[in-house]
Amino acid sequence: MTISLESLHPTSRFSNRVENYVKYRPSYPDTIITFLEETAGLTKTSLIADIGCGTGLFSEKLLQAHYRVIGIEPNEEMRKAAQYKLSGYTDFICKNGCAEKSGLDAGSIDLITVAQAFHWMAPHATKKEFFRILKPGGIVVLAWNVRNKHTPFLKAYDDLQRRFSIERKPSRIVNDHSIRAFYEPRKVYTKKFPNIQELNFESLKGQLLSSSFMPLLGHARYDTMIDQLANIFVRHNARGYVRMEYNTELFWNF
Repeated sequence: MTISLESLHPTSRFSNRVENYVKYRPSYPDTIITFLEETAGLTKTSLIADIGCGTGLFSEKLLQAHYRVIGIEPNEEMRKAAQYKLSGYTDFICKNGCAEKSGLDAGSIDLITVAQAFHWMAPHATKKEFFRILKPGGIVVLAWNVRNKHTPFLKAYDDLQRRFSIERKPSRIVNDHSIRAFYEPRKVYTKKFPNIQELNFESLKGQLLSSSFMPLLGHARYDTMIDQLANIFVRHNARGYVRMEYNTELFWNF
């Protein structure tokens, strides 16, 4: 797996995209939680830190399974969105902090999760902080929703994103080698879970605009981009929906 993104300012770059992020970004398969219970030995007494929790997509899955979760998020708008969205869960706390300086107590956490956020973190400082706050034998789980490109629709959507991206060539890269280096000297394990969204046009448009590298309303190329997105949707929808297909890729250690 290779994920490439521009190293801009992760504490603010999604601030004007939070609403679309909350509504349209993919969640995570329920089977991940069951898998972690079976392989990581989680119990309902486990305390989980969801670092870079964003709007709470992964936190919500854990809370639905009745786990205690502390969300750590540096972006104020995303943190507020998570607090509002998950306000009905008494076992959720969301705090201002980052991977390199979480503010959590040493040896207090059973499981750290990082979903769709590790590529914004400084690996060496993050590793030091994670192993400071983990209990002995604690586990770190990294997760990404990686979009597939094997259908005509997915290929067309990927091409549109590349053509209209407003960023320069990415300078930060996360791949299997850097992930394994992060876990050293522990061994890292991986598993993939299929994850599918059915999107109407408004949902497809909202998901496109939730990406920090796509132009927003008012940008010179915005209207052309949306027109081409509509053409893609018309060509590839079935009964008013297109299938956005992912593999949720999981990395963990023992």
